[in-house]
Amino acid sequence: MTHLWVRAEQRPNEERVGLTPDGAKALIEKGIRVTVEESSVRAIGIDGYKAAGCEIAAENSWPDAPKEAIIFGLKELPEDGSPLPHRHIMFGHAFKGQHSGVALLKRFKAGGGTLYDLEYLVDETGRRVAAFGYWAGYAGAAVTLKSWAAQQRGALCGPVGVYGGKEALLADLGAELDALDAVRPSAIVIGALGRVGTGAADLLTAMGCDVTKWDMAETASGGPFPEILAHDLFLNCIFARPGTPVFVPQDALSAARQLTAIGDVACDPDSDYNPVPVYDRATTWEAPALRVAQDPVLDVMAIDNLPSMLPVESSEDYAAQLLETLMTLDDLSGGVWTRAEADFITHSKDL
Repeated sequence: MTHLWVRAEQRPNEERVGLTPDGAKALIEKGIRVTVEESSVRAIGIDGYKAAGCEIAAENSWPDAPKEAIIFGLKELPEDGSPLPHRHIMFGHAFKGQHSGVALLKRFKAGGGTLYDLEYLVDETGRRVAAFGYWAGYAGAAVTLKSWAAQQRGALCGPVGVYGGKEALLADLGAELDALDAVRPSAIVIGALGRVGTGAADLLTAMGCDVTKWDMAETASGGPFPEILAHDLFLNCIFARPGTPVFVPQDALSAARQLTAIGDVACDPDSDYNPVPVYDRATTWEAPALRVAQDPVLDVMAIDNLPSMLPVESSEDYAAQLLETLMTLDDLSGGVWTRAEADFITHSKDL
């Protein structure tokens, strides 16, 4: 029997989950065994999973799960160097030139396990079957606006945290902006036709910002793009890949510009294809903005788990998208899972 083991997230500020109790019930009815770990932080409580018929395991007990179990989580595993013998479904961040990804792939090679990277679960057209993109863009635009608001007060953006829901976020951000004696900033969103860009544009529009929406047609020239520097905010919503243009080059730091805040929602600072190479590390919930220039100021927001700010909405949305694919776990011989395994093999074969 196929056995799906939903692990607790171990990364700070991570309360999301990729399977809801209703989804677990559907898998069980399909004949798939489902174990869900207890979690001290998960936004969706354990009682719903118990009622759905899931087996319940201790928090962070997945290393001792039966070897045939497929371990399902969202964010990174603890970086303890241990071999990984299981099959894992998660965001590995290991296939796009990220330097930290090599260590993860070596752990899989040492243990004989397999990574089904959630970012590489794609249909026959190459489109991802599920993505957190909309809520990443929504939250990323919110924190970028908070960074801009802090600049108006002569400060750097302070810590951010989890919101009980979208309305709470809008109320908090609206109050912060209303307290300023300033016109709402202008913003340019690149990748505006995608899920991430749509979420970013929706938040900015809800906050009364003037939003310029760009996508592939507007960036086909390969740059440079002086229009970006003529806006107060820039939201990068295009994932790094070979051939991605550089949107804000190093010389922009000393150039004449209106731009003072960048939201790099895609957040690939250690990728060889980073289109915003003016910063070199992700930012955090405790320190959301990294100041990369002083006169005028330029702050970069690059938090890499933005949907966690709205964990219930983002979990329910993502889980609904992914369920159809999880329902095929009892046959890994074709389709989505075969394509994902092929990507894993391709990127780990030379280690």
